[in-house]
Amino acid sequence: MDKKSFIVKEIGRLDKILAQEIIKSRNQVEQLIKEGLVTVNNKLVTKTGYKLSIGDTVEYSFKEVIPKEQVVVDFDVDIIYEDEVMMVINKPSGLVVHPAPSHKGVTLVDWLKSKGISLSTIAGEERHGIVHRIDRDTTGALVIAKTNEAHQKLSDQLRYKSMGRYYLALIDYPLKDSGTVEKPIGRNRKNRFRMDIVSDGKYAKSAFYKIAKSDTNVELVAVKLFTGRTHQIRVHLNSLGRHILGDVLYGFKSKKDTIKRVLLHAYKLYLVHPVTNQQMEFVAPIFSDMQDILYQQFNKGEIDEKINPNIINSYFDNITNRM
Repeated sequence: MDKKSFIVKEIGRLDKILAQEIIKSRNQVEQLIKEGLVTVNNKLVTKTGYKLSIGDTVEYSFKEVIPKEQVVVDFDVDIIYEDEVMMVINKPSGLVVHPAPSHKGVTLVDWLKSKGISLSTIAGEERHGIVHRIDRDTTGALVIAKTNEAHQKLSDQLRYKSMGRYYLALIDYPLKDSGTVEKPIGRNRKNRFRMDIVSDGKYAKSAFYKIAKSDTNVELVAVKLFTGRTHQIRVHLNSLGRHILGDVLYGFKSKKDTIKRVLLHAYKLYLVHPVTNQQMEFVAPIFSDMQDILYQQFNKGEIDEKINPNIINSYFDNITNRM
């Protein structure tokens, strides 16, 4: 790697001064620091807020990009909305959003690149354009950033809760009441593929609204997230003794030949356009496998009326109690 260095001329935070020096965004600089590519006075520093003094020597390098082998993308993804700076897609089940150590197959990022779509680079080479993610089996609305400026603004919206999603889930037994769950989430100590409620985990809050119960005790619920932890909805439901249909990882017991994936769908996405500042909402149509089970369990007319995207927001207006 080609290393470069400079002498600090003013007191300040490492991420701020480095961003000014190399003319990169703070997000890009944070990635450099966290990936161990920055030293101060020959000592590795991984804290973005590290305080620099006048005369310190900062050395940095950029991660070498190793070209990936050509991948074959033999699928397509529905685009809900697209303009010059962003797009919203309806992610299908089974599609991993970006490369990870546990997954070497084709990803959503590969599909985006195969389409020649210009993407932001803030999140690094393997996460081009990815502002937020959805679990592999979960379906629904996902926003993609095409420019670094749009990516930064959309990420800020996630942080400050002006962007969010309403989910629909089919669960194996009715909840006692609509309400909120506030329980910290961290990695399960016995199974690295699972998350769990742990005392030293990250704060997590979910709201659940009971939409309809079937004769077989299957319940359709709407979910609003106030935080975005890995597997958050699934973990919070598991803590209540409930499971999403098809979610065998967290304890749902079913015939695998009838329910082949987790029936959780990011149904409605709301955000502020990163350029026009217009409030926008997008609805991701429910995929046929989940919709078939919905109509088997419930009256079609009643369900269509209750999941009307124009009213789903209102379900959470008065939910304050904890479950």
